[in-house]
Amino acid sequence: MNFNTDIKHKRRMKYSLIIPVYNRPDEVDELLQSLTMQTCKDMEVVVVEDGSDIPCEAVVQKYAKLLDLKYFRKPNSGPGQTRNYGAERSQGEYLIVLDSDCVLPPGYLAAVDRELSANPCAAFGGPDRAHESFSPVQKAINYSMTSFFTTGGIRGGKKKMDKFYPRSFNMGIQASLYRQLGGFSEMRFGEDIDFSIRIFKSGAQCRLFPEAWVWHKRRTDFRKFFRQVHNSGIARINLWKRHPESLKLVHLLPAVFTVGVVLLLLLLTTSLIFMGLGIFAAYGASGAGVHCISGPVFVLTLGGFMAMMSLAPLLLFALLIFADSWWKNRSAKVAWLSIKASFIQLIGYGSGFIRAWWARCVMGRNEELQAFKKTFYK
Repeated sequence: MNFNTDIKHKRRMKYSLIIPVYNRPDEVDELLQSLTMQTCKDMEVVVVEDGSDIPCEAVVQKYAKLLDLKYFRKPNSGPGQTRNYGAERSQGEYLIVLDSDCVLPPGYLAAVDRELSANPCAAFGGPDRAHESFSPVQKAINYSMTSFFTTGGIRGGKKKMDKFYPRSFNMGIQASLYRQLGGFSEMRFGEDIDFSIRIFKSGAQCRLFPEAWVWHKRRTDFRKFFRQVHNSGIARINLWKRHPESLKLVHLLPAVFTVGVVLLLLLLTTSLIFMGLGIFAAYGASGAGVHCISGPVFVLTLGGFMAMMSLAPLLLFALLIFADSWWKNRSAKVAWLSIKASFIQLIGYGSGFIRAWWARCVMGRNEELQAFKKTFYK
């Protein structure tokens, strides 16, 4: 069932907010509630249900009298094609794409409007933050996805190792340019980066709006988070195949980190073997009444040194993450969980990157690799 609200406007709305939804009625409720509180009202809201098993139609109906609202249901096709479906049925001068698990502060749309009035541009995006009400796990995941030490600040931070590419949780574009570029591609994951790259290639100006930020709830557990970042690593190789110039140094760092962790763990395992051999040899020499045990002691000492060398980089990185997260979140629990989230973020992305590189560059597979295709969006 599709419906439009009865609110009529004599002029075209300036902004169309496009919201694809898959099994998230509670999150949609929070997002729509935040839209009713916007200080800038020049918007229509287009909600598209992407084949959900748990539809949000009843939730959307609650706001039918409060927002200029359109609601559509369609078979599942993934987030990119669902955004295109909503864009085709929108009327705004600018399209703003939001994830359904975002919540907007009251001044969000007003901040966008101020930026466009002061310095117009064809495309833009904003950063994300963690709300005070988020769970410790959500705050830790948010930290790992926004920290300079894990992502290089490429998601909208002031310090960054690459230029800003708008992401689909908070992305805006002129409707005319959106249609000129054909909207989002058929990629199941990484489609927002692909779209941002095509925006830059078109010659259009694309800017970061620092004050147009959103609260982004992201995944609610580490298992789902790993799936997300693993797919991101795979998508980076798929994007490289489409846009060879898009691969930058910052995108290689998680893979380097992953390989480094594996090598350090192998070194740790070897050191434990050496220590075990040293202890066994020293015990055997002592039992046999042999007074010279310099050899076993050397082996034991070497094993201990190797163990320290393998653990030191990992412990230093964990300490850096803990200190930085504690400073930002003022919570020891969140800081502790941020260590786990950061390792998952880097190793998940790095392993996906290596997996796709091996499949497409070494094994010569031509088709785009995908992982967790059936379960990631559940």
